[in-house]
Amino acid sequence: MGLETVQRTGNQSFLDSFALARPKVVVVGCGGAGGNSVDRLHRMGIHGARTVVVNTDAVHLDSIQADRKLLIGGGVTRGMGAGGRPEIGERCAEISEQELRNQIGDADITFITVGLGGGTGTGVAPHVAELAQAAGSVVISLATTPFRAERGRMTNARAGIQRLRDRTDSLILLDNNRLLDLVPNLPVEQAFAVMDHLIGEVIKGITESITVPSLINLDFSDVRTILQSGGTSTVFYGENAENDPQRLVSETLNNPLLEVDYRGANGALIHISAGPGLRLRTAHEVVEGLTAAMRPDANVIFGVRVDKKYNGILRVLAIMTGVRSPLVDAVRESVSIADVVSDPESRSSIPNEFPRTNRRR
Repeated sequence: MGLETVQRTGNQSFLDSFALARPKVVVVGCGGAGGNSVDRLHRMGIHGARTVVVNTDAVHLDSIQADRKLLIGGGVTRGMGAGGRPEIGERCAEISEQELRNQIGDADITFITVGLGGGTGTGVAPHVAELAQAAGSVVISLATTPFRAERGRMTNARAGIQRLRDRTDSLILLDNNRLLDLVPNLPVEQAFAVMDHLIGEVIKGITESITVPSLINLDFSDVRTILQSGGTSTVFYGENAENDPQRLVSETLNNPLLEVDYRGANGALIHISAGPGLRLRTAHEVVEGLTAAMRPDANVIFGVRVDKKYNGILRVLAIMTGVRSPLVDAVRESVSIADVVSDPESRSSIPNEFPRTNRRR
């Protein structure tokens, strides 16, 4: 029998009456780079989300932390990786499809982190995104693209971009080349940690904006409404002193790791975190500044959380839809994994060596 009206005393929770009241969030790291991002996120701690790492490399899986770790395609790679071949990664995902379905479950939101250009991430991430969408989940993919010096891996990455774009509600691309401009003299491990930190903060920010109570609350339906409004999406993240909202807006919209044109965007979901001294005018200036270049009829939803731990600090997270990304726009025609296999002999041998399983829908 359905529940139309529910009554509770003052100290009883309404959430106990609805199995779906708390949104289920899963974060899936695909391949080495995606796994590293999830490892950092898991160490940071995230309220209300489950972390999963999927890889074909057993050594790498043993070196990271997550709630669940899945080694796929053991019969194909013997746990030694996909060798930079996306077609191998894709076949491993197909063979392990039921296990991947079990990890996604009935999540309301699925985040996918991946480094495009290699074998496992490029082959597996689009498959995971497709399974998540088929299960009814809102899918947000955060993908890094190769350095220019990696040459041929960009061909793999373009195939991954096209396939992810068609299977995700929000595709956020981060260009590793931006690290050369931003932190060229940092040790390699610390430089990559900068990218992982941004990915972690974005996922943590979106998740906790809907799972942790706020003064002006956002909910899962708000996120779904914005992300399903159409077009390419992206996320902006920034933090600054509470008394300088204009600088916060400027630095947030000009994040050096993101390359997007947000002029004419048609939707935005904005969440502000600040200390108890946050003024209404300050919050309004932040929202107005972030949305100034959007369409006049854009759908804008914002929330505010007040917490003593943000005393003197203003932090903002914004999802915008209808933006333009040069990396996404550059990939126009349909690309399959088979198109990026340069060796005809390898292309023909894989289906014979590892027969395709019947995929359930």
